[in-house]
Amino acid sequence: MVLSSSATEFVMKILKENMGPLTNFEVLDFLRSRGAAKDPTRVLAPVAPSEFKVYDYLVHSAACSQTRESITEFVAKCKPYKLTKSEITNIINIRPSSYVEIDPLIENLDSRLGESVEELVELVVQVFPPSSEQSKPDENESKELKDIM
Repeated sequence: MVLSSSATEFVMKILKENMGPLTNFEVLDFLRSRGAAKDPTRVLAPVAPSEFKVYDYLVHSAACSQTRESITEFVAKCKPYKLTKSEITNIINIRPSSYVEIDPLIENLDSRLGESVEELVELVVQVFPPSSEQSKPDENESKELKDIM
């Protein structure tokens, strides 16, 4: 896809049709390249209001702590599991850190992966460290836990 601009009008041209789905990291990287991160006023950058909303969502997701290198490493290391492209994309976007979180992402998980499910989860956690948002304990949750104890 190529964007060309004249003044404030953008024209999209599809170079290769149906190249496949993008990861959240790729979308975030694209929005950053357009200036979404550099314009706190949301007026100067050539980014639509809807794109700012997507940017705001993605900076608080797993995509904000990912890199191209970590994604490439993950794709290479998960080849033995014979996952589909959509399963890999979902794992990259969601960053599951337990069996419960990865189960709905992979069709027939137990029959396809068997005992190696935990290895895959460990691989995800190793290659994609949690973002600062994900590693912070929720204040309400910790208060509820204290009340229970």
